[in-house]
Amino acid sequence: MAETKKGMGLTTQIFVGLILGIIFGYLFPKYGVALKPIGDMFIRMIKMIVVPLIFSSLIMGIAGTGNFKKLGRLGAKAILWFELATTLALIVGLFVVNVFQPGAGVAVGHVDASAAAAAAKKSIELTHMLVNIVPTNIIDAAGRGDMLQIIFFSTFFGVAAASMGAKGEPVVKLATSIAEIMFKFTYYVMRLAPIGVFALISHTVAMFGLGMLIPLAKLILSLYFALVVFVLCVLMGASAIIRVNFFHLLRAIKEPILIAFSTASSEAALPVAMEKLEKFGIPKHIVTFVLPTGYTFNLDGSTLYSALAVVFIAQVYGIHFPLSQQILMLLTLMLSTKGIAAVPGASLIVIAGTAAAFGLPVEGIAIILGIDRILDMARTACNLIGNCVATVVVARWENELPDDVLQVAYSQSYED
Repeated sequence: MAETKKGMGLTTQIFVGLILGIIFGYLFPKYGVALKPIGDMFIRMIKMIVVPLIFSSLIMGIAGTGNFKKLGRLGAKAILWFELATTLALIVGLFVVNVFQPGAGVAVGHVDASAAAAAAKKSIELTHMLVNIVPTNIIDAAGRGDMLQIIFFSTFFGVAAASMGAKGEPVVKLATSIAEIMFKFTYYVMRLAPIGVFALISHTVAMFGLGMLIPLAKLILSLYFALVVFVLCVLMGASAIIRVNFFHLLRAIKEPILIAFSTASSEAALPVAMEKLEKFGIPKHIVTFVLPTGYTFNLDGSTLYSALAVVFIAQVYGIHFPLSQQILMLLTLMLSTKGIAAVPGASLIVIAGTAAAFGLPVEGIAIILGIDRILDMARTACNLIGNCVATVVVARWENELPDDVLQVAYSQSYED
């Protein structure tokens, strides 16, 4: 998705839309609230791209690989990295919340615990999650946007199409055409991104205001600081180990990062991130397999937030939460935070379930509900960066992103 060489680039336009949206929502809250339908329309336009793009790209990528043993190896390496990254995210979250103690001194006051109670009634069991990976109806899965079920079906469909040889070629060619059309579709939709971002951020600021951030500013700053620490220490460290310039990668994916942050929607940034990573030199079959899978299993920002939020609730109520219990909580979250991306309000459900399991007041979630959008913007951006780094790590691990390709990608990142 090349930015126009004349005038202001798309990334700059999105950033300007973000800043103007904050100002507009603060100065004109009545009109800022009314802009919500425009922002929602933009998100819906992005979401309608995701399913056909993932389905067609996976089939094209798998058929292009042709080596099913290699595909299995690719999946194993991706899962191994996902587990390592999310575990480190949990550790960073626990470290920051214990050092800064953002919950200490926060007045509980009168909170609406109804949403917290509703979240507590829900649960995400590992066995149930594993069973739900397999769709009973792919049309239903596509309608719900269940990423993991779509990936499962598309992978099997791609393997079957590739194994058919000449008989499967028409389907593979059709998938290739659909994927190219969807990328062009994405290009058209992204022309509207500055307007969509302006509307979404205006509504957020108008609804919640800036004054309500002050009482919980320490929590906001703690989360943002923890996410920065994770990105700089873990993700930049991983990039250094595989000899990839982290800042060149950030430059290449700056557009999807801005979209993820301003919309607080991982899906909104997915099509653009896929295209940017391919331009960075990563083979299509790795991008189309690792990136969507990471959106389910590698939610670094959300995982870090879950650990931080549970301990925050204990601090708010002055409950002693020893390190031994925190380590047990970490082990619990290592499992419960996997495969939850398609569940609405998944982070709150995980936090509620974990808090209840360790005897903490679940109604404490109601304290952070008001600023959850502000927190969600940061953790969504971190989720995106983490998955882009994961894709690069797997590509280098597979020796499919050689140094000469990287050099070309580096030079192109300055041109975009």
